[in-house]
Amino acid sequence: AVLTQSPRQKAEDLGPAGITMKLNRFLGKMVNETVTMELKNGTQVSGTITAVDSSMNTHLKQVKVTVRHKNPVSMAYLSIRGANIRYVILPDHADLNILLIDDAPKQNPPKYPAGSKKAKKAAAGGGGGGGGGGGGGDRERDRDRDRDRDETATATAADEEAEGLATAEAMSQ
Repeated sequence: AVLTQSPRQKAEDLGPAGITMKLNRFLGKMVNETVTMELKNGTQVSGTITAVDSSMNTHLKQVKVTVRHKNPVSMAYLSIRGANIRYVILPDHADLNILLIDDAPKQNPPKYPAGSKKAKKAAAGGGGGGGGGGGGGDRERDRDRDRDRDETATATAADEEAEGLATAEAMSQ
């Protein structure tokens, strides 16, 4: 099996039942497996994965590096920047049905949208109402809402009264 980085993969190409999984997370499950990678400059790297980080930077041990048209070089350890990886050739015994199951815990979205007053207040350590001054923003918001509602009700009543007068004048003529 060969893994490639493609920014425009379709849902049906993404594995069993259309389940998506980040490539760096998948490679992280390949720790202690021997793989061959081709880098974007054509260099071939074979080695045993020791770690993969969130940027897909891959750390290998017992590495053999073959630069294009050069003799292979052996190294004890090598780290490869994730953006330089063109593709990864997996070992034949890798069971993709198990490896493609994304069992990592899901991260919950933020409680308040970014940029909102509540998010800024929570980031600053505010929120929670405490003794005395907390909750002022809610009070102001409620006051503004009530004022807008009163203005709308007054405008509606004035419109109905004007419409009633117009109807009465039309009937009297």
